[in-house]
Amino acid sequence: MMDITVCIVDDTKDIRSALEQIVMMSEGYRLLGSCASAEEAMIKIPDLKPNIVLMDINLGEGENGIDVVRHLKADYPEILFMMCTVYEDDEKIFEALSAGASGYILKKTAPHKLLEAIRELQEGGAPMSSQIARKVVAAFQTKTAGDVAAENSLSVLSNREKEILELLAKGMLYKEIAASLFISQETVRKHVYHIYEKLHVNNRVEAINKFFGR
Repeated sequence: MMDITVCIVDDTKDIRSALEQIVMMSEGYRLLGSCASAEEAMIKIPDLKPNIVLMDINLGEGENGIDVVRHLKADYPEILFMMCTVYEDDEKIFEALSAGASGYILKKTAPHKLLEAIRELQEGGAPMSSQIARKVVAAFQTKTAGDVAAENSLSVLSNREKEILELLAKGMLYKEIAASLFISQETVRKHVYHIYEKLHVNNRVEAINKFFGR
């Protein structure tokens, strides 16, 4: 079995050295290089073409690790990125995953767990520290509940109300909707009032956002 090739990107020398040692001293893993900044990573990683990149988020001034992933993943989809960071907040997690990271572990992860995560990533998994995985699951459950609620609320609208809401979303005025549907403006107003009431919203923007699930 060929060694898993690894690059490390971290602006803190002590942490970078510790990660280098973990990789270099472990059988089945090969360190190709390490970088101390986003700029260095953008230059070296395309040349080295490692299997896995351990990517810090905060890389000092300029672009951060998430920016690097976003840039490189687009051009080198075969390279797998795993964030290795101290950040546990939801925003950073989802920004990193959206940018193209396939794993997200915390720096306090034990060395053997780090190596397991690298191998899991190489074998097609999406390793995450347990704290991170819980946040991802919680966010998914919240989003799903919100989607169901929105879907249920839209199901209470009549076909005519949905039709009017779609026209509102296109920016049409009441008189334009009335002309389009061959009904009076007063009838349009009554339908809009019932739409707001059923969707528990107060204005056109809120109704449209709920309609499109934003």
